[in-house]
Amino acid sequence: MPIYEYQCRACGREFEQLIRTGDVAACPACHGSDLERLISRCSVSSEETRQANVQRYKERAKGVQRDKAVADAEVVRHHVEEHYPGSLTNGS
Repeated sequence: MPIYEYQCRACGREFEQLIRTGDVAACPACHGSDLERLISRCSVSSEETRQANVQRYKERAKGVQRDKAVADAEVVRHHVEEHYPGSLTNGS
């Protein structure tokens, strides 16, 4: 049995339903039968799309690592200023 996607024209709800050949679909919300069968979304996967996704996530990870390094340095700076006052400003 194939899964079809529908949108009910009466209430606007979108839903999926397993339909046997010859069966009529009905909206699970309002039980209406005035339905529009939608084109199912699909995804395409190829080596190029996988590589593009990997590259995009690597770039995003670099930004996260940079932000973490800046935050860590700020924590250390605050710690030094709190426990060793003046040590960052007079060079000793």
